[in-house]
Amino acid sequence: MSKPGAGNPGIWAVVVAAAVTASMAMGIRQTFGLFLLPLGTEEGISAVTLGFSVALHNLTWGIAQPVTGALGDRFGAGRVAAVGGLLYAAGLGLVALHPSAVTALLGIGIMTGLGVGCAGTGSVIAAVGRAAPPERRASLLGIAAAGGSVGQALLVPYAQLGIGWFGAAAALGAMAIAALMILPAARVMEWSPRSPLAPRRPLSDLPALARAALGERDFALLTLGFFACGFQLAFLTTHLPAHLALCGMPAWLGATSLMLVGLFNIPGSWLCGKLGGVIRPEVALGAVYLVRSVAITLFAVLPVTEWGTLLFAAVLGSIWLGSVPLTAAAIARRFGVADLGALYGVCFFSHQIGGFLGVGAAAVLVETTGSYAAFWPVMVLVGLGAVAANWATRGPIRAVAAPA
Repeated sequence: MSKPGAGNPGIWAVVVAAAVTASMAMGIRQTFGLFLLPLGTEEGISAVTLGFSVALHNLTWGIAQPVTGALGDRFGAGRVAAVGGLLYAAGLGLVALHPSAVTALLGIGIMTGLGVGCAGTGSVIAAVGRAAPPERRASLLGIAAAGGSVGQALLVPYAQLGIGWFGAAAALGAMAIAALMILPAARVMEWSPRSPLAPRRPLSDLPALARAALGERDFALLTLGFFACGFQLAFLTTHLPAHLALCGMPAWLGATSLMLVGLFNIPGSWLCGKLGGVIRPEVALGAVYLVRSVAITLFAVLPVTEWGTLLFAAVLGSIWLGSVPLTAAAIARRFGVADLGALYGVCFFSHQIGGFLGVGAAAVLVETTGSYAAFWPVMVLVGLGAVAANWATRGPIRAVAAPA
């Protein structure tokens, strides 16, 4: 096997395939908020039930990610992503064919949660990390994350049009078909580990690997900060369209806002990845969480308008998934790339606990009070906590050996 380098076209094949895989896996889940109210109107699935289904999706994803990441490290991220594509399509298809509270919890809550755990950014970035040379790793991770945002920009209007023309159940069926695009991309990405350092340890060693990583102070702080990312972004993805509707805004504004997030995240993720190659990733992460928290504060205290909402979406989009390449780069600089999928999964579990609490608590709040007003200050405080956690990390980076 030739050593990865700038002139090796295999690197770009992995990056493009990883971007396509993540684009579908991440883009589809960004549409869930559009279904929150229509599924209630058309199929009788209450907003709190669907909100809890999405919260369960986030929790399932978080629980699965360390395991799917470890499986990808050992057997190839492409194989794991292909399984994820099938699970994703089956879960969405189940709700499309038999819409009910039970199928929403099973299909969206469990099956798509496992699907995105197999095929989302947490799995595919490990393949990119292994294919990329160290000096270009952060930049290429940023490109893969940026490409993954194309799915959100394309699938959000696709879902909105489907809901308007054919109904929510049929639009979910269209999302299920889109999930099958993961399969050919996964075959190209990494069907077997490309790194000679790929681990051969059994999955039973994953708890020991997690304990060793979390015992390292800065990794623990990085993991704590990632909680805020999940808390904020899962809430906004799921509840922003409903919040805008409650404020009297037109239905198109929610879909357009999510589409803008995806569009602006394309250059934003690339720039965050480049930034991670220049300064310590944790410093850059703290800046991302600070900008996000300031934007949320302004959106919460100012009157809700169409142009203000679009500007808010553009600002958030520019840093939306910038935390992904920065977090992956920080982990790779400490532990190397052999266990990158598993260790990112350990860190990401905290992200998804945040996502579960952000989506679930907001669903209960809006069901009981009819408003999201009390939630915005919590969003800001959680974000500022992430700023403090990341800026409390120490430098310079030191290597930490994972258990054999």
